[in-house]
Amino acid sequence: MATIYIDNKPYEVKDGQNLLNACLSLGFNIPYFCWHPAMHSVGACRQCAVKQFKDENDTRGRIVMSCMTPATDGARISIDDPDARKFRASIIEWLMINHPHDCPVCDEGGECHLQDMTVMAGHVYRRYRFKKRTHRNQYLGPLVNHEMNRCIQCYRCVRFYRDYAGGRDFNVFACHDHVYFGRHKGGVLENQFSGNLVEVCPTGVFTDKTLKKHYTRKWDLQSAPSVCVHCGLGCNTIPGERYGKLRRILNRYNSEVNGYFLCDRGRFGYEFVNSDKRIKQIFIRPGKKSDAVPASKENALKHMTDAIHFGANVIGIGSPRASLEANFALRSLIGPENFYSGMSGKEHGLVSTIISILRKGPARAPSLHDVRNADAVLVLGEDVLNTAPMLALSLRQAVKQRSLDIAKKLRIPEWHNDAVRNAAQNERSPLFIATPCSTGIDDIAEQTYRAAPDDLARLGFAVAHELDPALPQVTELNTDTLLLVKSIARALSEAKRPVIVSGIGCVSETVIHAAANIAWALCEKDINAQLCYTVPDCNSMGLGLMDAKKINEAFSAVRAGDADAVIVLENDLYRRFDAELLDSFFKKVKHIIAIDHTFTKTTAMADLIFPACTFAESTGTIVNNEGRAQRFYQVLKPGSDIQASWRWLREVMISSGETFAEKWQGFDDVTNAMIDALPVFNSVRELTPPSSYRVHGMKIPRQPHRYSGRTAILANVNVHEPELPDDPDSPLSFSMEGHEGQPQSSLISRFWSPGWNSVQSVNKFQEEIAGPLRGGDPGKRLIEPQLQSGRPDYFYDLPGAFILHHGEWLIVPLYHIFGSEELSAISGGILELVPKLYLGLNPEDLRSIGKKEGETIELNLLNRKYDLSVKAMPYLPRGIAGLPYGLPGLHGIELPAWGKLK
Repeated sequence: MATIYIDNKPYEVKDGQNLLNACLSLGFNIPYFCWHPAMHSVGACRQCAVKQFKDENDTRGRIVMSCMTPATDGARISIDDPDARKFRASIIEWLMINHPHDCPVCDEGGECHLQDMTVMAGHVYRRYRFKKRTHRNQYLGPLVNHEMNRCIQCYRCVRFYRDYAGGRDFNVFACHDHVYFGRHKGGVLENQFSGNLVEVCPTGVFTDKTLKKHYTRKWDLQSAPSVCVHCGLGCNTIPGERYGKLRRILNRYNSEVNGYFLCDRGRFGYEFVNSDKRIKQIFIRPGKKSDAVPASKENALKHMTDAIHFGANVIGIGSPRASLEANFALRSLIGPENFYSGMSGKEHGLVSTIISILRKGPARAPSLHDVRNADAVLVLGEDVLNTAPMLALSLRQAVKQRSLDIAKKLRIPEWHNDAVRNAAQNERSPLFIATPCSTGIDDIAEQTYRAAPDDLARLGFAVAHELDPALPQVTELNTDTLLLVKSIARALSEAKRPVIVSGIGCVSETVIHAAANIAWALCEKDINAQLCYTVPDCNSMGLGLMDAKKINEAFSAVRAGDADAVIVLENDLYRRFDAELLDSFFKKVKHIIAIDHTFTKTTAMADLIFPACTFAESTGTIVNNEGRAQRFYQVLKPGSDIQASWRWLREVMISSGETFAEKWQGFDDVTNAMIDALPVFNSVRELTPPSSYRVHGMKIPRQPHRYSGRTAILANVNVHEPELPDDPDSPLSFSMEGHEGQPQSSLISRFWSPGWNSVQSVNKFQEEIAGPLRGGDPGKRLIEPQLQSGRPDYFYDLPGAFILHHGEWLIVPLYHIFGSEELSAISGGILELVPKLYLGLNPEDLRSIGKKEGETIELNLLNRKYDLSVKAMPYLPRGIAGLPYGLPGLHGIELPAWGKLK
């Protein structure tokens, strides 16, 4: 610890910080623009000036930039010195010379960092009388809006886009005093994290284009803490609502998970909540071939009760995109013996395998924060940029660990961004990527390896054998592969914090086993290795922990005899299973009941449809890929017929005579019942305070106190606001009235502090800058390694090498950040970026069948024919073809599988 003096008062700060970081951590207000806690200091804006003194006898001092000055022991500074204040006011005046001062029409107005810093710096009057510099704006795609005239040249955007996120289609262009941030020509931003420009930019240059479609002032929004539902990583979010419509998603800081950023799928995929595909009322289908018609709740519950009468054979199918509470309610209604996971047979088995590995082995599952700090990484079989995007962003930071080590040896502080980059040049920590096809992070990899899933597993087993000769040896590897194996094993064994990344992207159990062997072999060498698996849905791990049955068993049970009813919970089974198989399954079922929030092919088969809440309209718990349980809270009140899935199931239970469900008066009751029935969820009780929690007798407001000055959009209809709804399920209120201080971290519905209206106000909620939130970050881990000593139970299921089949290709799944995930793919902005159907082939394979790129090819796969546009993909190995996962027209195909081409 170091002691620094601020305006003659001593303060203890951590070693190795700069003065700006230290002062903000202590709660002082210093204006800044170019500095960002995740990207550190470059000293570009000169706004964070303070006066520094040599010692207590120095009365003159000198102006220094606090972001570029180390907080050394004994340092003496003044924030409120008149010269420092005058300097900061002059800097902001110069920065504002060409700004259009268009706050009333700017999308950023009301939570603008530039507004905050202008007030904080003391600039109040504009003296510049000449013509302003102006620019033309660019089209940057359907997600981000561009208004270049508001730029103050802080360089944050280009530093994030290029240096932090690895984008290459965005840059700074300058000539004399004309500095322009954008693309070399208009076009869609190619980087999958471009939406972070909205929050990184301190002005209104980059704004949320999806919000612009249904814009509302920031103080009109009510918000709640939430969790992203578009992949298995569980990034924390803040959804904003007004007049029953979800308007936007902001990042919710969690140092252990997503930190300061979100991927574009998580930020812009929310529009499915407002989609015209939403189910907003109850529907009953009188006959199998008739259309569904609206029905009353009474008729629907009677129909449901008749379908699941005493002694009926009822099957319940859960969902990896539904909350723990919803799945548990269904499990309680039909009994554990009749509860099926709703994941495909392969997916169910792989998720169960991952949970077993993380429990029984010595390697711990890392958080994204742990991944960011890894000093060596092997990615085995997973296209992380498209299956778990924020994991890819974390890996981009992990390869910078070597540059930090080099800087440390040269005594360059970590926060001195340019100096660290210059010292390290192109040095990176080792990252090895072994996948069937190229990935979006190959540019930072030390070496890449392309092969079929079985050969990827063989590579993994060979690395494990290199680390521990007692493990199975892989024969018949060529010289290049053997050299790669040795390089990977050497890099991992020399690392202090290696991470092995894998998942179910290859749909291969042996790949998952190989990754576990590598991590466990490292742990046996006393190396702190961690094992990161990705899973496809937001609650895949939570559903896996419920020990549900494989749905294939339900298909078999129905084939053996007709079922009276099947209840499908928030799940489009046609995305996961063959359509003919499902059609046959549903034909043998007398009653099909669907509880969902979005019309799907599955709901089209149902004779009774209950409208469920989305994540924005309900409260629930989900478990991410590392086993971290997290709570999302309702942000808007749904329509009259729409209820949380567990509430529909409770009403069904009560109408069916199940009296225990009468005790489920609120969300806490369901959660407690789940914990009593399934002890694996014990820690869920400690996730957040109960609904009875109050601070000084008050709830936590969803609405900001500035909501009192809201804009009356519906004033032409009625000047009266609707009555505020009650929320019995949480400590949050649908009001601006309540406790205005900082609540527990799991209940933070917005980041705001006096003088800090922008997202930069998060620094007021942290224990230290870029550290955990006060009181700890949200979430509780449910899975920890149980093996403390002894040899792990290694895997020995070594697959054979991939062999080319004459006239056949192994079809493997290819993933897309836009399109492969079900809900975001129907969101307006994302929908424009979903690729068209194609089949990827190696160019040599293309030539061998006499086809050219762009031509149509017929694929015979699993007794089905598909006409697809062919795409040349040089990094696909020969004999392997890639088929996009999840795109319309390609649902229900279980890959890998062998197929023929014409």
